[in-house]
Amino acid sequence: MSRIGKQPVALPDGVTASLSGQTIEVKGPKQTKSFTFTDDVTIAIEDGQVTVAPRGKSKRARQQWGMSRTIIANLVHGSKEPFKKELEIQGVGYRA
Repeated sequence: MSRIGKQPVALPDGVTASLSGQTIEVKGPKQTKSFTFTDDVTIAIEDGQVTVAPRGKSKRARQQWGMSRTIIANLVHGSKEPFKKELEIQGVGYRA
């Protein structure tokens, strides 16, 4: 059983998700993203949460289960927060 796949993805305020077949579309204040999943997983949107479940006990279905949940979490995070890169300089003798 996938520990990651069991956890539902919460949709924060301002972010909506819609499901069309195996394609999920996440709309947020910053951007809109969509992704099409394989037939090995089932996606459901209920009570402001997105849940993913495998469609069998095959190895591929279990692999896609955790990966699909992680992709949905990344879609939700990316639609709410813009991309940013923070660098940390460690050591002696550097100028920035």
